[in-house]
Amino acid sequence: MSAHAVSATAPHHTALPLFTRRAALLGAGSLLALPALGSNAKPQPAPPTVWPHALAVPGGVARLSLGPAATRPQAHVRQGDADVPVLVVGDAIEWTAVVGIPLAAALGDATISVVQADGSGARQVPYTVTPKQYKEQHLKVSPRTVDLSPEDQARYERERDHQAQVMATFSEQPAGGALQSLRMQVPVPGRRSSSFGLRRVFNGQPRNPHSGMDIAAATGTPIVAPLPGKVIDVGDYFFNGGTVWLDHGQGLLTMYCHLSSMDVRVGDVLKAGEAFCKVGATGRVTGPHLHWGVMLNRAMVDPALFVPA
Repeated sequence: MSAHAVSATAPHHTALPLFTRRAALLGAGSLLALPALGSNAKPQPAPPTVWPHALAVPGGVARLSLGPAATRPQAHVRQGDADVPVLVVGDAIEWTAVVGIPLAAALGDATISVVQADGSGARQVPYTVTPKQYKEQHLKVSPRTVDLSPEDQARYERERDHQAQVMATFSEQPAGGALQSLRMQVPVPGRRSSSFGLRRVFNGQPRNPHSGMDIAAATGTPIVAPLPGKVIDVGDYFFNGGTVWLDHGQGLLTMYCHLSSMDVRVGDVLKAGEAFCKVGATGRVTGPHLHWGVMLNRAMVDPALFVPA
């Protein structure tokens, strides 16, 4: 299990799924003309799943309808003293803001700011952050990774500042084209050994909540890219061990920690399903596994919202 330095919804304004909007706009008339279903009627196929799943809690994702527009609107969310750009998906019929909610987010009313591509039509789009209770986990690790020496503390602070720059990455199409879907492939097979959001206690000392999903696997197991992406960081860090960050566009990043092998360089472009690193037990760990993190608008969010159950 890992130990990392990176650390029921009732929104006011929730996006209708894109397929629902299209049905309403394009097929309302024909739906009114359909006869009532009889006992011999064939069951209708289930509507497609929208990714990621919406769950407006700390560490979750809000999906907010921005309505129709000829070009993609620009959206920002306030985090501290910064206006951070937000991922916007869709087309001229319906645009949706996909907002990552930090684990430390305050409960209650929140907003994003939205303008058209030309800077016109400024408005606020509201949503509500509702509570979620995460479990607590107690771990025993090497004392030197809890009570840091001056040298290790200085190293950690250097690495923290570097990774803050990595996490601020925002690009449009890093893998050569806009993503057709945000459904992710699980990067390595295995048991999910530690869930997102766990309140971590190391050697009796409380620390930051778990900011990703741990997947138990043997050292050397290949890890694949869950979506097309570009490598933006490769390093060996005090807490996270061997680490790779991928950029999937518009502030959607993924992080892979405790690696035994990193078979890519910064700037490499990966296809979905392409192997690029291997499971290990480097950094602050209790055994070999992959720590997988997903970041939206600089907020670590639950990877489970992006993959099938």
